Amino acid sequence: MGLPSDDVVLIQKGKKQGEPCVITVNCPDKAGLGCDLCRIILEFGLWITRGDVSTDGKWCYIVLWVVPHPVSLTVRWASLKNRLQSVCPSCSVSYYFNQQSTCSMSSPVYLLKFCCLNRKGLLHDVTQVLCELELTIQRVKVMTTPDGRVLDLFFITDCMELLHTKNRRDDTCERLNAILGESCISCELQLAGPEFETQQGVSSLSPEIAEELFCCEMSDQETRLQALSPDMTKLKKANVTIDNSLSPAHTLLQIHCVDQKGLLYDIMRTLKDCSIQIAYGRFSSNTKGERDLDLFIQHTDGKKIVDPDKQSALCSRLKVEMLHPLRVIIVNRGPDTELLVANPVELSGKGRPRVFYDVTLSLKMLGICIFSAEIGRHSTSDRKWEVYRFLLDESCEFPLANSRTRNRIVDRVRRTLMGW
Repeated sequence: MGLPSDDVVLIQKGKKQGEPCVITVNCPDKAGLGCDLCRIILEFGLWITRGDVSTDGKWCYIVLWVVPHPVSLTVRWASLKNRLQSVCPSCSVSYYFNQQSTCSMSSPVYLLKFCCLNRKGLLHDVTQVLCELELTIQRVKVMTTPDGRVLDLFFITDCMELLHTKNRRDDTCERLNAILGESCISCELQLAGPEFETQQGVSSLSPEIAEELFCCEMSDQETRLQALSPDMTKLKKANVTIDNSLSPAHTLLQIHCVDQKGLLYDIMRTLKDCSIQIAYGRFSSNTKGERDLDLFIQHTDGKKIVDPDKQSALCSRLKVEMLHPLRVIIVNRGPDTELLVANPVELSGKGRPRVFYDVTLSLKMLGICIFSAEIGRHSTSDRKWEVYRFLLDESCEFPLANSRTRNRIVDRVRRTLMGW
């Protein structure tokens, strides 16, 4: 007999606002399960404040303390539970006799196309509705016409797998019409055709911009931002150490770094992509804005990490992914000003959750209009990236040619993305 599905994921809500909710996962283990769980939690706008992980390689027990970020965020707890359960392996006894992975069919991509009058914050308002409906944005193409209209193409997938139903499609359009109001001219939602494939990449990046955006170290522009953002100086103080003396079977990985949104996800996805599994781990509470992690790890073949070169490579990779998980720069694009944001894509092909949401929120809070936007993928020699491009509208309040204004935009976007 297997474990009842309702017992696989348990969520105990906090007794009062601001008190952490406790998520308990008790199920068979699988490679990358911690990464998948952390990704969903980040997608729902939750911040992991503490965590404990334990597994014997066959069964795992995970406890995570989470809080909404911001506190006023409305969390759909029932939906979160369903999503977390969906990535947990089968709990039947037969699981142990048949552990061959069964790759589910990828979700169909739908094209949401609407035309409306432009206004400040429009793109974020639409993005917020899509997030609330659990519709994942895969690609975006936003264009502003000379007469002040906006044509938006959102290529989306449905986490609830219900967009094939008329009710789900109608509900989506109704929610969008409600937020757009009388400015909405048309709204259509249908299965995407060949046009989705043409939107896979981003417009060509010059070698100079690509070098600045994808380099491992912070750019000069980002370094200068330390004057505006004192938190940036803390980023370079992360410590990652490896110790093989405390356990005969596992390598102890210790991490001390500044706290930020998605920190545990960044660590888990890095270990997953490096084929490292966690036997036991503890993610401590926030202490003066910093975190400590103790993880007992192995290669997926059950061996310790003893090769000095592999140890060094793992520590270096973790530092890069923790200190620099998102790249944010502003560049000139002809006579215009463009904001570029990039994040690495998991080997599984998944991008980072809520990036488009956070960037559009930042620009809305600053009162900056977006003339055009697009999301695409870009490949470098060693990995694939998700790239967000925003062509910004000039205004009297924000003269985009001014370096201080540009620094302010980059600083606000980064702070929102990092949860500072």
